[in-house]
Amino acid sequence: MNTLLFLNLGAGEIVLIALVVLLLFGGKKIPELMKGLGKGVRNFKDGLKDVEDQINSDAADSNSDKK
Repeated sequence: MNTLLFLNLGAGEIVLIALVVLLLFGGKKIPELMKGLGKGVRNFKDGLKDVEDQINSDAADSNSDKK
């Protein structure tokens, strides 16, 4: 499986994109960008978990009120 299914990108396209990013941002900026991207993804996942927990607790409260 040589492609990313959701973007339909092959290995050649991924390498080309990586080279363009390297040229645009330089080698020193890429680790900072990846660190920021990782923090963003982590915050997004934490937010989703908080919303899911809130929905589950509201559903549990609703079910206990009916009894």
